[in-house]
This record gives sequence, structure tokens and C-alpha cells, in this order.
Amino acid sequence: MPVMDIAEQKLKRPFPVSKLKWRDGPHGKELVYIDARDVMNRLDEVCGPSMWKSFISRTPDGVNHCTISIYSNTLKEWIEKSDGSDDTKIEPIKGGISEAFKRAAVHWGVARYLYHHGAFDENRTPAHWATPEGYDEIMDKRSVSSVVKNVK
Repeated sequence: MPVMDIAEQKLKRPFPVSKLKWRDGPHGKELVYIDARDVMNRLDEVCGPSMWKSFISRTPDGVNHCTISIYSNTLKEWIEKSDGSDDTKIEPIKGGISEAFKRAAVHWGVARYLYHHGAFDENRTPAHWATPEGYDEIMDKRSVSSVVKNVK
């Protein structure tokens, strides 16, 4: 298994349980999410405040569209990933923009694990791999096994 780029590894790192929020979803299901500010903080921490940017637009039919660009020092260019969202029920336009931003961040790996059906049990307890500590253990093992494999 290839070793992840360190920035990719840091973007994908699970958030502390204290940062997670829950709400009712469709079909009586509970949905877990993070705040858009947590995504901004993660991008600042991993990329640096001046090495990422977002662009928000709204289509004529009212869909909020967000593109998050991260500067690649390797490629010497901006790489973009985008997604969109309808307005939300609470603070419709602002909520829709935040949703589009968070959805675009998922394309970068930020909080993508929240969509995995095995990430939490019925008591909202995260699987070990869905915690910062568990994730770090897995990444450390992968890094060590990669080094050992490359030495042979």
C-alpha cells in the first residue's frame, strides 16, 4: 500500500470527538458533521493560510457552488476541487454556502471518514481508526512498513 503524502495524511486525519456535531437525518438516521470553521482551521494548519483559497458562486437555479484550491509546491500550480449544495433550512443561503464548502473539502479528504458507515456505533462512539489517535497509529505502522519494504 503506498504511503500517503504527509499533507494528504494530515488533511484526512479524524477530528477530535469534541469537534463533532450530530443532527437528525433522513429516515430517522443520525448524521455527524463538523463546522465549516473546523475545515478552515484544518486547511490553515496543513497548507498554511496563504496556500489555500475558496471561491463561492451561486447558480441561477440557487445551487451554492464552492471550489477549494490548494497550491502545490511540487507542481507549482493551484489544484482545485469543487462541490455544491442547495440552501439549508436554517439560514438558507449562509448554510448552503457552508455546506458547499464542507462538501468541497471532503474531496480533499477532510472529514471524509464521517461518511463511512462503520465509523461510529449506535452510541456515537467512534471506531478506533476514526479517532485521531487510532488514525495516527495506523499511519505510523504504514510508514514503518513502507520503510522496511524499501530497505529490503
